[in-house]
Amino acid sequence: MLQSLYVKNLALIDEIEVDFASGLNVLSGETGAGKSIIIGSINLALGARYKGEVLREGAQYGLAELRFQIESASLKEALARQDVFLDDGELIISRKLMNGRSVCKINGETVNMNDLRQVSSLLLDLHGQHEHQSLLDPQYHLQILDSYAGEEAWELKREIKERLGEYRQTTAELAKSQKDDSAREKELELLRFEVKELQEAALKPGEDEALEEEYRFLAHSKNIKEEVSITYGLTAAGDDSASEQISRGIRALQEAIKYDEKSENLVSQLTEIDNLLNDFNHELGAYLETLDYSEEDFGKLESRLNTINYLKTKYGGTASEMLEYLAEKQEEIQVLENYEEHIENLKAKAATQLASLKTIGEKLSNLRKRVAKELEDDIRAGIAELNFADNQFVIDFSEKRPSEDGMDEVVFLVSVNPGQKVKPLNEVASGGELSRIMLVIKTVMAKKDAIPTLIFDEIDVGISGNTAYKVAEKMKVIADSHQVITITHLPQIAAMADQNYLIEKVIKGQHSQTEIKNLSEEETVTELARLLGAQTITETVMANAREMRQLAHEEKRR
Repeated sequence: MLQSLYVKNLALIDEIEVDFASGLNVLSGETGAGKSIIIGSINLALGARYKGEVLREGAQYGLAELRFQIESASLKEALARQDVFLDDGELIISRKLMNGRSVCKINGETVNMNDLRQVSSLLLDLHGQHEHQSLLDPQYHLQILDSYAGEEAWELKREIKERLGEYRQTTAELAKSQKDDSAREKELELLRFEVKELQEAALKPGEDEALEEEYRFLAHSKNIKEEVSITYGLTAAGDDSASEQISRGIRALQEAIKYDEKSENLVSQLTEIDNLLNDFNHELGAYLETLDYSEEDFGKLESRLNTINYLKTKYGGTASEMLEYLAEKQEEIQVLENYEEHIENLKAKAATQLASLKTIGEKLSNLRKRVAKELEDDIRAGIAELNFADNQFVIDFSEKRPSEDGMDEVVFLVSVNPGQKVKPLNEVASGGELSRIMLVIKTVMAKKDAIPTLIFDEIDVGISGNTAYKVAEKMKVIADSHQVITITHLPQIAAMADQNYLIEKVIKGQHSQTEIKNLSEEETVTELARLLGAQTITETVMANAREMRQLAHEEKRR
């Protein structure tokens, strides 16, 4: 669950830190106090886009940090697959915002935005103020249905995506291969010319690199030979060479030994030097012999390199790459010379792939239709609990061409008024009704959803009275199995909270800033009294607030 939020230098926030509880956390406050800034800060930490003006005036940077405590073994495994490993179950996501850029970190390690969003999607689901508008998009209906169907649906979709890629590759190859006789003959003529030219060159893998190295050596071998010859003359050849001089020195010292045995050690050292120099001269002489070459050999080498370099200007790459090109062109010739057979093979392959694709698509469609009945029943029951007792909810299926989502188009049809036929949501549902239907869907999905924390930003838009109580009950149902954080204007929802927070704007010096306060039980009752809408908070209003809170406690104990 989300343990805490720390925010610094964002909008009206100077610096705040708030600890969240398990169950239902409710944030309330006057309009304009900065409630949206709190949710916005969480969103920013999770990778939402931002503009420079989100920084507090005069601040060089802003910071949003989320601290999670992870208990679920399956969630830990999912995080490990994202290369995120926990220390005592704790995970910290932070994002430092500067003008024009930001730095995201998970447990102190810098990550890119894509990795941040993938990890955060495992931890938290944020339902924004206008997210219920996504219900107007049938594509979102399909996502809801597949999420309800679970891993089996996602596995089938992964298989469909893979098979569809293979089918598209085959059909693209088929389209590319469709040529008239004239075009085919022209292409064959060019291919045969290229293949003949490359075959006559008789290239060998790596030949060009080896020849270029040999060419560089031979091109400079004359200079090399002159310098090596000088060295050989100084060390090995002639009466004045180093080798001859050392030999004379040895003989002289050997004479000295007759008179002083101490000279014997010096003879040994100089003899060792003489042996080393002889070995050196032997290797130097052998190297000198390798520097001999004929102008004829050099000319042949140069001519071969010119041939290879000419081919490179036409076909590019190295000798090895040109050989690969040759093999490709030989295959293309084989295809064009057996054109009709090749086309028929491609058509057969595409047909087989399409049949396989449809088989998996039908399997996914059958799964969806089976679970759709359960989802319809769950959503109908949920809508009825929100003061739409005589409602209808239908998941309508139609077939389409195979795509990555399968072969189904799905539309949610609804009727919330007696005698009204079911119609698509965008034709019959108001904003408030959409918001309530979305809450029902979230409640139903919470039973299957492994995400530990759900955040609702003013899901109570457009409701009041008894419906507000029903919404509050739904929120509590979700909070029984998930941590829920919500912003509300309704006392019915605030009364149901396990922990209440007050967001308020205060004046400090010449500046306004947003602060958040964890409310005690008595402070919660006072906030409920304010939410009840009385111009003056009297004892009667306070009594109503206490009664509302008491009833909520009793409801939670049931």
